[in-house]
Amino acid sequence: MRILKTIALSLVLLTPATAFAEQAILYKNPQCGCCEGHAEHLRANGIDGTSVATHDLAFKRQEQGVPMELVGCHMMLIDGYVVEGHVSAAIIKRLLAERPAVKGISLPGMPIGSPGMEGPRTEPLVVYTFGGRGEPQVFAVE
Repeated sequence: MRILKTIALSLVLLTPATAFAEQAILYKNPQCGCCEGHAEHLRANGIDGTSVATHDLAFKRQEQGVPMELVGCHMMLIDGYVVEGHVSAAIIKRLLAERPAVKGISLPGMPIGSPGMEGPRTEPLVVYTFGGRGEPQVFAVE
């Protein structure tokens, strides 16, 4: 019995942390094409997930506590966090590594030049936290 416990513990310690992450679910408007572009960016950068087309996106955002001023194009649930909008895979990985005490992060709107949105970037991409203590805070700027 002790040998089995030792083997099980060894397997846990040798397994990459990302293997324990929940499956990402990206909720999007059925008519939106840029959401799939963002999903492709995430997959290309090691974040796998499922896209779910829904007409209930506003309700799902409300359920998850996404502030109206931080609404983006689509919403993703990953490993206990909400990711709103076209947030890059690098910033999502930072969120999952740092595990701040927030509900989620958001890149509001549909900024040109963000992952999944074609075109040259015209301004810095500012990602905010929400659902923590107080007002939303800047989490990252790309």
